Amino acid sequence: MLVFIKFYLGQVLPANFDLPGLTMLPILLSTWKKILHILASLFGIRRGELTMEGDVVSEGDVRRKAYSWCRDSLHGSWAKITEDEIIVKHLSGGLTNFLYLCSLPKTLVPDAGEPTCVLLRIYGHIAKSSKEFVVHNSVVFALLSEKGMGPKLYGIYHDGRIEEYIPTQALLTSDLVTPSISHLIARKLAHFHQLDMPLCKEPRWLKNIVDGWLTEIKNNFSQHSESNPKMKKLMSFNLEQEFKELMLILSRVRSPVVFCHNDLQEGNILFLKDEPNPARQMTVIDWEYCSYNFRGFDIGNHFIEWCYDYTNPEQPMFYHIPDRFPSRKQQYAFFREYLKSFGRAEEDISETELATMYIEVNTYALGSHFMWGTWAIIQAETCKIEFGYWDYAISRFEAYFEMKKRLPTLRSED
Repeated sequence: MLVFIKFYLGQVLPANFDLPGLTMLPILLSTWKKILHILASLFGIRRGELTMEGDVVSEGDVRRKAYSWCRDSLHGSWAKITEDEIIVKHLSGGLTNFLYLCSLPKTLVPDAGEPTCVLLRIYGHIAKSSKEFVVHNSVVFALLSEKGMGPKLYGIYHDGRIEEYIPTQALLTSDLVTPSISHLIARKLAHFHQLDMPLCKEPRWLKNIVDGWLTEIKNNFSQHSESNPKMKKLMSFNLEQEFKELMLILSRVRSPVVFCHNDLQEGNILFLKDEPNPARQMTVIDWEYCSYNFRGFDIGNHFIEWCYDYTNPEQPMFYHIPDRFPSRKQQYAFFREYLKSFGRAEEDISETELATMYIEVNTYALGSHFMWGTWAIIQAETCKIEFGYWDYAISRFEAYFEMKKRLPTLRSED
């Protein structure tokens, strides 16, 4: 069995990487048993794996999946109800996955300490299109769950999972500009950047994921440009050549390689204002895109999320773009909190270091615009979640070119 595990994890780990949990399994069983559980489900050992064509998710499919997964993963009272009795409620907010709240009937009291409600996550097209994506995400989620740094994991399957439901409100875009919250995010991000995770340490993620999406667009969607004016406009950007130029630009700016979230937007940050324990006040969720990557990308991506608000269902495109990109002063304040979390004293953080970090982050933010613009093209063609993906893609690439024009002025900005 260990040979199988090493082989399967080898699809996403470096060839010379050895997992201590596999060579010392008896000692670390409590941690690695979840990885065994993950691989078992991915190999099809677990029940309840219902395949959905594309991203068309019917209410009946969701109910059957929710009932099967909750029964198998949670057992206890969940195994005593019928499919008709489980309460399933669709949750808004997911732009890649489908999210549902699954609950026991109010009349049923748990008899073995099992939760009364959980979160059902069904992967969308992008997540399901790569076994590497699913294994990678599953292993990371399991490890963070074990460390108490994310929601508890109850069950994982090849096309989704059952996880702890945290009954809090996610942050709003407007919250990100609040200094106390921004500083807490900086400290939280620094904490994640110091983690040692069993993943490939080479920063290939950005290039690999965008190259894959560009290939999919070229092979499957680019022929639609004649009938779709928005696709035609996007194709006029000459994305493949532009991405090569972007990678050359990024290669000229030094940025440390760390374990990154890569999607630190407000909807993925849960905040408990009245929580007395600072360590539990903020929880980061949705690690689908995590990887070892350049620090500048993770911070730059977060700063760009100050500019996108996804909480406007009355808007035709379901998002709008407030003009909130953080000023140099706001970025410096964020950098200081981030660096102090590495044990640095305030007086040891120089203006020169902050200025260098400013150039690093604002250069790598280009990669965020390009990646999510490409992502939106794929989503527009494959995802049934109601969102203005075409317009979002155009807005990200237009912002990319505007930011690219600013690069020569970064060193001279006041």
